[in-house]
Amino acid sequence: MHPQPDRIPSPLAELHLHLEGTLEPELIFELARRNGVTLPYRDLDDLRARYRFRDLQSFLDLYYANMATLRTAADFERLTWAYAERAHAGGVRHAEVFVDPQAHTARGVPTETVLRGVAAGLERAESELGLTSGIIVCVLRDRPVAEARRMLEESLAAGVPLLGIGLDSAEVGYPPSLFADVFAAAAEAGLRRVAHAGEEGPPEYLWQALDVLGVERVDHGVRCLEDDVLVRRLAAEQVPLTVCPLSNVRLRVVDDLAAHPLRRMLDRGLLVTLNSDDPAYFGGYVDDNLRQCRDTLGLTGAELATLAANSVRASFAGAGRKAELLARLG
Repeated sequence: MHPQPDRIPSPLAELHLHLEGTLEPELIFELARRNGVTLPYRDLDDLRARYRFRDLQSFLDLYYANMATLRTAADFERLTWAYAERAHAGGVRHAEVFVDPQAHTARGVPTETVLRGVAAGLERAESELGLTSGIIVCVLRDRPVAEARRMLEESLAAGVPLLGIGLDSAEVGYPPSLFADVFAAAAEAGLRRVAHAGEEGPPEYLWQALDVLGVERVDHGVRCLEDDVLVRRLAAEQVPLTVCPLSNVRLRVVDDLAAHPLRRMLDRGLLVTLNSDDPAYFGGYVDDNLRQCRDTLGLTGAELATLAANSVRASFAGAGRKAELLARLG
């Protein structure tokens, strides 16, 4: 039976989640005190008041500034565990999390420190919560290509199990094709491949992500609707799109949630999943995204169940874990 419309389905898989974007204001101040970091904010209210973003870049400026509080492996473990607890409370039972090593090495924190801390937090989440997971290291596309290759090499050498490679940060002007060699090397190393495309960038970026980078999932992808041939291909091949509605509203990709193309994407037969992106900054975790889309777009219980099942099917979890989660979904 499908869940009732007033209930958020579970279990869920979250596939588009930047760990650094789960850095809640309270944790920012906690880590700043621990590490002796002087923050440019008077208090929590002052920090929260800065979460009114004009576009992607205005968000990224604050996002990177707040990372200054993350210094040690213990900090990254603390951040990861905080996300795992909140996600689990919202019904997430499998998470494939993005990490941006370049954002940390640029300020002197080694890739190994970052990844070992994240891995420790995820190991605790599996042990204590039954939350399975994987780490996807992401290329910051607005930094030099040579640096991206170095990040991949350092990540592979860190001694931490990696699930995949992704592509994120400022999209416009940085097409996926720039990173063809990096993604080819990642594929040779056995990593799964995903990329942000079609958030602020044009549909052409989705074509490049698919045909040049060989991605298995597209992150965001909402602008695919501008290219009917692309939509037909995505539907026919059932390429997963990890859509983040509350993020799209906060970053002015859409004017408001009522204008979000989610329902049109579902109606076109696209394999859409709902995710939170950077929940500490965008006003909600994955269950909040589902709930607000339900209330604003009038999603039915059957549509919510479809989105939940899509999230599991689109994940890189093993066949047994997928079957287990889908059986529990009902």
